Amino acid sequence: MVVSVALPLVHPRYTSAPRPARAVDPAGLPALPTDGHWPAWPGRTVPSGGVTLHVRETPGADEAEAVYVHGLSGSATNWTDLAGLLAPRAAGVAVDLPGFGYSRPLPSGDYSPAAHADALLCWLAGRGKPVHLVGNSLGGMVATMVAARRPELVRTLTLVSPAFPDRRPDPRRMSDPRMALAMIPGIGRRARAQLAAAPPRARAEQVMALCFGDPTRATDARLDETAAEMVARGRQPWAGEAVSLTTKGMFASWAGRGLWTTAARVPVPTLVVWGDRDRLISPRLAGRTARTFPDARLLMLTGVGHIAQIEVPDRVAAAVAALWDEAGDVAV
Repeated sequence: MVVSVALPLVHPRYTSAPRPARAVDPAGLPALPTDGHWPAWPGRTVPSGGVTLHVRETPGADEAEAVYVHGLSGSATNWTDLAGLLAPRAAGVAVDLPGFGYSRPLPSGDYSPAAHADALLCWLAGRGKPVHLVGNSLGGMVATMVAARRPELVRTLTLVSPAFPDRRPDPRRMSDPRMALAMIPGIGRRARAQLAAAPPRARAEQVMALCFGDPTRATDARLDETAAEMVARGRQPWAGEAVSLTTKGMFASWAGRGLWTTAARVPVPTLVVWGDRDRLISPRLAGRTARTFPDARLLMLTGVGHIAQIEVPDRVAAAVAALWDEAGDVAV
C-alpha cells in the first residue's frame, strides 16, 4: 500500500526558521499627531492602464512610491497612519479595490482575488514605475499575486496578516460569533443583516473588537471615522455584493495550493507582519508564510491583532522602513 503524504509547498532552501525582521530607530520616523492619528488623506479618482481606482495620496519623498492595498471590507483609509509615518521615505498611494471605498466595480462584475489582482496589476503597469507594495489580509493575497506575475513592478513587498489559506474556521476565536458567520457565503446572510442593523458606532466598535488585539487602542476619533465611512459605503448600491462575492471568491481560492505556489515565485524582498492575537487568520500560518517566499523576513507583534498597521502603526512602520532601506540598492 502506498501512502500519500501532503507536504507544505515550501522550497527546501526555506525550511529553516524564518529570518527575523529588522527595525529602524523609531526616532528616525515622524511622530504621530498629538491625538494619535492623522485625518484621512485627500482622495481622487485616478485612471491608469485601463482601470479606474479611487485613491488617497500621502505627499512624501519624490524618489519612491508606496502603494497600499486594504483587506476585505476595508478601504484606502486603513493606511492613513502608516502612510504618514513612511512619507519621508516614499509618497503613499492607498487604493480602493474595485467595488470598495469609492471605487466602482469592474464592468465584468468579477470579485475574485484574481480579478482584483488583474485590476491592480493593470493600474500599476499603466503608471510605469516600480513601487513598494503593501497589503493587508485580502490585500496581501492580491499584492502577492501581482508581485509573482509582474515582479518588475514591485520594489519590495510587505504583507500584514495576509489572507493565506486558513481552513480552520472557529467562531470561538471571534469577539462576536456573528462576525465569523457573516464571513461564510450563503449561511452568513442573516448574520450580516443583523450586524448591519446595529448603529454605525456600535458596528465600528464590533470591528475593532474583532480586528484589534487590544481594542482599547481604538480612539474615539478613529471609531467615529470608521462609523462615518460605514454610512458612506452603505450608500453605494454595489457595496453588499462586493463584500459577499469577494468573500466567496477568497474562500474558493483557498482550495488547493495555488496561493502557496504563487508566493514561492515572488523574487522581491518581502516582509511578513503578523499579530499573535489575530482572530481572523491564524498566527500559526506566519512562519510557513514567511518561509515560502524566497527572500522574506518575519515580524511577530505581541498583543496585536489582524490590522497591525492601524493598531500599532509605529511598530509596523519601523520594520517596513528597515526593509526599504535594506532593499535600496536592489535593482528591479
